[in-house]
Amino acid sequence: MDAGHATRKEKLIFMSERIRFTKMHGAGNDYIYVYVPENHIADPEKCSIEWSKPHFGIGSDGLILVDKSDKADFSMRIFNNDGSEAMMCGNGVRCVAKFVRDHNLTDKNVVTVDTLSGIKTIELFTDENGVVNRGKVDMGEPSLSNKKQLATEDGSMVEGEVVAGQSKFKGTFVCMGNPHFVIFVEDIASVDIETLGPVIENNPLFPERCNIEFAQVLADGSIRMRVWERGSGITMACGTGACATAVAASTTGRSGRTSRIIMDGGELIIEWKAEDNHVYMTGPAAKVFEGEIEL
Repeated sequence: MDAGHATRKEKLIFMSERIRFTKMHGAGNDYIYVYVPENHIADPEKCSIEWSKPHFGIGSDGLILVDKSDKADFSMRIFNNDGSEAMMCGNGVRCVAKFVRDHNLTDKNVVTVDTLSGIKTIELFTDENGVVNRGKVDMGEPSLSNKKQLATEDGSMVEGEVVAGQSKFKGTFVCMGNPHFVIFVEDIASVDIETLGPVIENNPLFPERCNIEFAQVLADGSIRMRVWERGSGITMACGTGACATAVAASTTGRSGRTSRIIMDGGELIIEWKAEDNHVYMTGPAAKVFEGEIEL
């Protein structure tokens, strides 16, 4: 067909086959971002699986769809690289706020985003050139109990024991909307996360599966953390995981209410404020590149 003589409908169909995306990361936790009003994706689960593949796709921890919202400034949907839909991503929501500013969809310095874990508020910070490079997210109140996510009598576990193969681990359950199990260890470098992560994630104690954090309190009081994310595997960082780790550390007397969480991809500052019981997360948000990909 001669493109010059294509009907308007045919041109729209042709154009819809190319999706405009932005690759972004927060402390190495990288996602593919697509603005839904300008790009129609009928099967985000499949797209997330295919586009997230290293070497064969764009490569990422998953796909985030940014949309308009009648509840907040914008909304987001998160799909892990196995196609499952996630409730919340702290690193991802910071990047969503940067995304809408970078694309001139808003000029606000404080942006609200509707997620499956509720509406999150992000305060944006810029560099000397006025480019957004950091964000502070109100992650809401953590919970130490959730009967849907933890199969104990009261839905809670503080320094409780979980069996993984021939090993036993003590950890603390924290719900940040999504479920987390935080295990403090003496030497994080010696932990085989690739083997242990999926085993603990799928333990019958966790009906909805679980994000698993291994953490070590360092001599200076900061916390080194590595994560096995539900639906994504080992990732460079996890925002909700960093929040859960800080809450678990404070709950078990390992730290105060403010923690510096050091992950493979960077650092986050987590504040669990006594006055409102909310957790606030501050960290980087960066654009890697933009491009187009065919459905």
